Amino acid sequence: MDQEADDQDRYRAPALDKGLDIIELLAATADGLSQAEIAKSLARSPNEIYRMLDRLVRRNYVRRTPEDRYELTLRLFELAHARPPLNRLINQATPVLRSFALLAEQAVHLVIRDRNILVVVTQVDSPGYWNVSVRVGSRLGLLHTGSGHVFMAFATPEERLLMLEEQDPGNPASLTPELKNRLDQVRRQGHEMMPSAQVSGVFNISVPIFGPLGTVIAALTCPYTQRLDKQGTPDMEQALNLLKQAGRELSQRP
Repeated sequence: MDQEADDQDRYRAPALDKGLDIIELLAATADGLSQAEIAKSLARSPNEIYRMLDRLVRRNYVRRTPEDRYELTLRLFELAHARPPLNRLINQATPVLRSFALLAEQAVHLVIRDRNILVVVTQVDSPGYWNVSVRVGSRLGLLHTGSGHVFMAFATPEERLLMLEEQDPGNPASLTPELKNRLDQVRRQGHEMMPSAQVSGVFNISVPIFGPLGTVIAALTCPYTQRLDKQGTPDMEQALNLLKQAGRELSQRP
């Protein structure tokens, strides 16, 4: 046991420990902390805490609020969903999306949030000879898409405001009462179903994919179109149930 303690002391990195202590403290705090509160909680001097906070702010891991308090940004969240995990998500999602497309006879795409821009990372066509699809790599807005509503609906109020602010820096959209009520409804029912703001006759059906910590890491969206030339195809409610099933399956995967 003494040898183990000696080994731990031998490889200590005090500056790194200090930065991680601050990050872990802020992660457990809902409303942020002042510099003095952080120093007191960690039994450190305000001066050494200031230097570390300055670096964390400059590297965009921590944000300084107008009230002179410090809180975590979404930088760690973004890093957690960098390329290797993204590739794993796509690989796991592809057979699930293909199964949905076959059963629902509709196209479907997977959307992630990259620095508050929604990006289509994979897409599967319906088995028929035509469908409405969205090109992989397309960037989507937050306010007028089913995927955007899903991401905002399951975000914290603070994350939601930050998403709106970063969507259009310098000219952030406001969270109107109508939008808030809509997002509350999406959260309660667990999905969004709305007419497309881009294509007439298309309904966007969107469901969340949850990560291990309960946050939304992606959204599945089906641009549903009603077939007039074929009888017996799944209706919109059936497509919604199939999409929810696909979302649950992906959320349960490690």
